[in-house]
Amino acid sequence: MTDPIDALPIETLRRRGSTKWAKYPADVLPLFVAESDFPLAPAITEALAQAVALGDTGYTPPAHPLQAAFADFSARRHNWEVDPARVRTTADVVMGLVEIMRGVISPGDGVIITPPVYPPFYDAVPEAGGEVVRVPLLSGPDGWSLDLAGIDAAFAAGARAMLLCNPHNPTGTVHDRDSLVELARIARTRGAVVISDEIHAPLVREGVAFTPFLSASEDAREVGFTVTSASKAYNLAGLKCALMVTASDRTTRVVDELPVEVEWRTGWFGVIAGVAAYAPESDAWLDAVRARLDLNRELVGSLVEQHLPAARYLVPDAGYLAWIDVRPLGWADDAADWILENARVAVNPGPTFGDEGRGFIRVNFATSPEILQDAFARLGSLA
Repeated sequence: MTDPIDALPIETLRRRGSTKWAKYPADVLPLFVAESDFPLAPAITEALAQAVALGDTGYTPPAHPLQAAFADFSARRHNWEVDPARVRTTADVVMGLVEIMRGVISPGDGVIITPPVYPPFYDAVPEAGGEVVRVPLLSGPDGWSLDLAGIDAAFAAGARAMLLCNPHNPTGTVHDRDSLVELARIARTRGAVVISDEIHAPLVREGVAFTPFLSASEDAREVGFTVTSASKAYNLAGLKCALMVTASDRTTRVVDELPVEVEWRTGWFGVIAGVAAYAPESDAWLDAVRARLDLNRELVGSLVEQHLPAARYLVPDAGYLAWIDVRPLGWADDAADWILENARVAVNPGPTFGDEGRGFIRVNFATSPEILQDAFARLGSLA
């Protein structure tokens, strides 16, 4: 069994200058933006230190080791065969989504999103010239799922693309293979495309099978694009590097025809760090992170039961974000500011994920058990 990684001490974390630890005063426990509190994988630290020592801080070339490193990682960790020649880079996942949408839709075309969903999706669609078409996830006692009938109807009504979030943010849902196969069939039948954000894929919990969209079926390879990054699993968001992956000649041509500046925006340090992250020597670190997150998912459940017993929380399949229904507590539909003011805990407000998020909060649990225990005790004082 892999030993779980330990988060850095809070005194060390408060010296960080990135958003999570710099946005709020020192009396606030930050459990909002998706940054993690773990030390970097040693191979990443070594690779970046070597680059700094060399002054290797220039532009990113069009061909580099990251394409092959990602292909090797995908085969090793997800049983997914990726052609390195069909991997291109850009600055971040949202930029990749926007630029691919620009390549496949016309101004005014509908683009399906599935709320509650990552808030930047709502801005990315109009930035690309599309119009948001909402097809909410179906909610049941055991979790969330894609409304395939609703997606089919939206495509039939004229939507030309869909932004898939897999694993889904904020619910942590890993969409099963059968659902992805059917989604791909629907999209191909309707002449539409699916652009899959798979940034949380390396952090699927033990016992859950993750299916990369492009590996689901031949239909998926024909209609699909994947955009992903090492940034969430390895905490590299500030280094600005994401991957755009295709699996057919038609979709590859779309990415190859994007403006050259899309690829030039890739951060070279992001490439260097990504190569180290996807290398086999970082697998043990990733397994240690996954072991810690497995423990923390269960810990959040215990802490909700202890301090917020009326609230509802389902253990997420992936990632490090807890989606908690606080409506039974009688709190406001958007309680985040009130929680910040009265408990000094920063969480993400549910309504930013769509109307389906009213009465929910999103809590980042990629931190130490001690910080989580303190935070939920503070939340419990408000219940």
